Amino acid sequence: MQYWLMKSEPDVFGIDDLAARPGKTEPWDGVRNYQARNMMRDEMKVGDQVFFYHSNCKEPGIVGIAKVVKAGYPDYTSWDPKSKYYDPKSTPDSPRWYMVDVKFVRKLKRTVTLEELKNDKAITDMPLVRRGNRLSVMPVTERQWKHILTLE
Repeated sequence: MQYWLMKSEPDVFGIDDLAARPGKTEPWDGVRNYQARNMMRDEMKVGDQVFFYHSNCKEPGIVGIAKVVKAGYPDYTSWDPKSKYYDPKSTPDSPRWYMVDVKFVRKLKRTVTLEELKNDKAITDMPLVRRGNRLSVMPVTERQWKHILTLE
C-alpha cells in the first residue's frame, strides 16, 4: 500500500462534498499536470490511502482521509468540449489525462494546517512543505503518514 496527498479547493470540491456523494465515492478528475497524471495513471493502486488537503482557502491543510477505490483510467472530462477540463488533444483513442476514484474514509479530528506542517521538523522531506511544490497529487511516505496522524 502507498500513501498520497491530493489537493482540492474546498469551494470547488471539499471533503464534505466527497462524504455526500453516492457511495461516498468520486472520480478525481481535472488533473492537468503530467507528473501528477503519471502518479495517478502508473502508481496509485486500489487500497492506497489518501490525505485530502484543502488548498487556496483561509486555512489550507489536511482535513480528511480517503482511499483509492479505482486505479487510474482515462479522464473522460478532457473529451467534453463543455467541460472546464476539456483538452482537444486528448481523445478516447489516445487519452492524455487520467484519474482515479477515491472514497471518503473520515474527516480528521481537526485540520492539520500547512503552517504546522511547514514548521514540523519531522517532515521537512515531505514534498508538500518544499518550496515551490505546486502539485495537486503527491506521494507521502509511511513515516510521514503516521506522523501526521499523530497531529490530529
